[in-house]
Amino acid sequence: MLDILIIGTGGAGLSSALEAKSQGASIAIVGKGYPTNAQTSMAQGGINASLGNRGEDHTALHISDTIKSAHGLCDEDMVRMMCGDARDTIDWLDRLGVPFSRLDNEKIGIDNIAQRQLGGASASRACYAQDYTGLKILHTLYDNCLKEGIEFIDEYYLLNLVVEGDTIKGAIFLDIRTGQVEQIDAKSVIIATGGYGGLYHGYTTNSYGSTGDGIASVLRAGGGVSDMEFVQFHPTGLKNSAILVSESARGEGGYLVNSEGDRFIDELKPRDEVARAIFSQIQDGKDVFLDIRHLGAETLEELLPQELALCRFHEQIDPIIELIPIKPVAHYSMGGIDVDYALEVNGIKGCFAVGECSNAKVHGANRLGGNSLLEIVSFGRFAGQNALKHSIYASNKLADNSQKDRDIEYINSIYEREPNINFYQQRDILGDLLYSNAGIIRDNPSLHNALNRVIDMQTALSQMGISDKSKTNNTNLIDFLEFNSMVLLSPTIISSAIARDESRGAHYKLGFEKEDEKFKKHIVLQWKKEL
Repeated sequence: MLDILIIGTGGAGLSSALEAKSQGASIAIVGKGYPTNAQTSMAQGGINASLGNRGEDHTALHISDTIKSAHGLCDEDMVRMMCGDARDTIDWLDRLGVPFSRLDNEKIGIDNIAQRQLGGASASRACYAQDYTGLKILHTLYDNCLKEGIEFIDEYYLLNLVVEGDTIKGAIFLDIRTGQVEQIDAKSVIIATGGYGGLYHGYTTNSYGSTGDGIASVLRAGGGVSDMEFVQFHPTGLKNSAILVSESARGEGGYLVNSEGDRFIDELKPRDEVARAIFSQIQDGKDVFLDIRHLGAETLEELLPQELALCRFHEQIDPIIELIPIKPVAHYSMGGIDVDYALEVNGIKGCFAVGECSNAKVHGANRLGGNSLLEIVSFGRFAGQNALKHSIYASNKLADNSQKDRDIEYINSIYEREPNINFYQQRDILGDLLYSNAGIIRDNPSLHNALNRVIDMQTALSQMGISDKSKTNNTNLIDFLEFNSMVLLSPTIISSAIARDESRGAHYKLGFEKEDEKFKKHIVLQWKKEL
């Protein structure tokens, strides 16, 4: 029986593992893909820490910026914990070997790490590694996990958590390669499975696998979710592919212009304001572009090589001499699994959640750019410490096979089902529906319409299934299981948005355009247990 089972191979899960391993815990990290493919690799712009390497900055300013961006919905104690730990987090990453970009000075260590200003920040605070920051952090964490001999179990799809009473005992997985259902027993479980941006299928910077599987598993196990209505739309997704163009492009001085050549918004305002401004231009029939041509080829090749490559590959344009066509797309989910101060899931003892799948109450209504990478590393280590503490006193008694037997029966039923409705088409419809009706600008009639249509989709699930009946490496089955998570979680976004009759941060509702003090609270959803 493991001390700690970590589900998710991104930066949060790897940071948790390294911290717990350093204190002697037995660990396994399980992922449905491979660590180097995790969504962390798409966080390009930087990781916040008040180092003051590019002008005056201090932790109090970082805290203030985070609280302001959150529009009053954050827990200030958690914000102080995260921001206060930022310098130590950067020092830890630096010692692990993250190749941060450096200033040309005589200082050493973290005091010569280059920093840039991102949207909503009052100082140049984001430490970066060109525009590959998340990727470089992820690879460095992975390399260090391998050095420490941490066990990785790849291509395991999470089906359900194993919970006895109100205590975690492990989890059930589908081995994608063999098609077998497997149970892994553990004293503590850390869920680090990422967010739910993939629900906006076709309109998201996230990989299509970001379908909220870990969040759905917590709901089914009796835990709660909170703030699900708050989905951040990144202002600069490539127009045709929705691939992210990092905020670092604006942080380095890029302009936003419409098809008439006019700049219409301060590019470094918070993301929700910039996204709505771009969306309004598009609704007025204008195209919107990111212009970085004036920065010059040498600067762009040095600081933004990934953005150049993405634009050339996905849009067939050269940003050194051409405008970049953009649109705002779903990027980051502020809501997620409802956790306490120790990041333990409310309602499930010994189960912890960290990273984008978790609502640790630090982002509130609108995440500050550069805080996501800080959260996954700082709170990832914190989750590892707390999961280890729980495991020390947890029972060694193994769970029975009842959950595993139910999951085997469910998987078999999918194979036996004849699909009358194509769920891939339904997935596209769901993405369109969420983007149009629960997207950047919302209204109650559209939200109610979306909720009714998603409920109809839930009802029709019994008529959907898979055409590929093979047992091994069945991606058709995984796609269907992910779609089930999407249909389960979609009503939580829509219902929470209906309940919030105000506009706050990333949630902007027509007819309720002002913040309302009576809605300065978290909306928590939980399945009602049968008596």
